[in-house]
Amino acid sequence: MPPTPLETVVLGTVAGGTVFFGLPVARLSVSDRTTHLLNGGAIGVLFFLLVDILHGALEPVEKAVESTAETGALHLALPAALVLGFAAGLVGLAWFNDRFVRSRSTARMAALMVAVGIGLHNFSEGLAIGQSAATGAISLATLLIVGFALHNVTEGFSIAAPLSSAETSTAYLAGLGLVAGGPTFAGTVVGEVWTSPLTFVLFLALAGGALVYVVQELLGIDRPGVSKTAMFSAVTVGFVVSFGTDLVVSVAMLH
Repeated sequence: MPPTPLETVVLGTVAGGTVFFGLPVARLSVSDRTTHLLNGGAIGVLFFLLVDILHGALEPVEKAVESTAETGALHLALPAALVLGFAAGLVGLAWFNDRFVRSRSTARMAALMVAVGIGLHNFSEGLAIGQSAATGAISLATLLIVGFALHNVTEGFSIAAPLSSAETSTAYLAGLGLVAGGPTFAGTVVGEVWTSPLTFVLFLALAGGALVYVVQELLGIDRPGVSKTAMFSAVTVGFVVSFGTDLVVSVAMLH
């Protein structure tokens, strides 16, 4: 039995709202060294998210290409959405940075860009939840929520990590949480009433391009006093933790 509209609202809100659990990291009063290591962990989370995004976007595109080979009919919509979405996400953030960011706080804008990239990704997660709920697969939708919710905590951490040494208002943090987590709710509502592989691939590609830009920005920050070994150890920890939370989603999908 498909869920009621109220149940769908709850599904999307719970899944997206857990991003806020990772945001208190921005309130930590820590040394510059610890801040740099936290940023390293955030980069690891984003690296895994980028791998996950590209895998998710490539799968339907590869199926479309295989279908073209079998039927002889061209199916270019999904490949085009992947290429154009990735370019728009990457070049779009670069243009935004060149046009608007130069005079603003690097830490605040880095956190905003991370939130934007994660928000685009979370819209596609919401589509998966909404589609499962619409087909009556409530148990699957519930398991997806648990997995996505746990995973989104690490995403909240990656947003807040650049701000751990910066003065940030509660309102700004709340806004970042809405930018990153709100699209999960929106995607859930959209996925319940309308599903489109093209939309799914497009938003994943947008997120992938945006995160490539964000990762290179975070890697380019000067980190005096922190060795490369320590830095990339932190990156590895972030990647492994994010991978572990993502396994919960994989187990959910198997059931």
